Amino acid sequence: MLKIDNLHASVEDKAILRGINLEVKAGEVHAIMGPNGSGKSTLASVVAGKEEYEVTQGQIEFLGEDINELAAEERAHKGVFLSFQYPVEIPGVSVTNFMKTAINETRKAKGLEEMPAKDMLKLIREKSELLEIDRKFLSRSLNEGFSGGEKKRNEIFQMAMLEPKLAILDETDSGLDIDALRIVANGVNKLKSKDNAVVVITHYQRLLDYIVPDFVHVLYNGRIVKSGGKELAHELEEKGYDWIKEEVNA
Repeated sequence: MLKIDNLHASVEDKAILRGINLEVKAGEVHAIMGPNGSGKSTLASVVAGKEEYEVTQGQIEFLGEDINELAAEERAHKGVFLSFQYPVEIPGVSVTNFMKTAINETRKAKGLEEMPAKDMLKLIREKSELLEIDRKFLSRSLNEGFSGGEKKRNEIFQMAMLEPKLAILDETDSGLDIDALRIVANGVNKLKSKDNAVVVITHYQRLLDYIVPDFVHVLYNGRIVKSGGKELAHELEEKGYDWIKEEVNA
């Protein structure tokens, strides 16, 4: 589904990614961990196509297509979803209206007509029930006055509505208490299927108690320096990242 080959990327002429190789197949959950400044959020942003990052070398393939030259919006229409560490507020635009617009823009890009109102309402009802979201929540302005947990739950709701092929969760556990973390993780787990894939970017192991990864990769100094199963996350929690640094620098 996603194939990254020798990816180098920079921001403002500063090299951040220094040769990333990664393959994510349908049905898989991959966790990317690493110390602060290792390039985790940059990797998420580059795959999603955020324009402030420059790919200087390498290739990103999604569903067999080279997407290096595609804008973020085009990648989203093809099925790439990125949840943000700090979601943006949009006063005056309700959660429901935002989702209607996003879904119909994606349909338009695929040459489809707008989704009929009754089908849209049915979809909103189904997904909000799946994620245990109060209907009053959907009429509020997007992220305005939302708690950290509400913002993250709203992003998972967006993901549920858009049904992306690849969901990238960038430090979605940041600032969440245990209850909010459990709700968000439960939503992700309900949306997983053999036809989609999830990449979880996190600094801490605790999220991975709830969203259990098939593979764990450690990013350090712009490279993936170690990969393993879910037990690698527990090892990192126990030992910290210093042993990885020592291994790399040995």
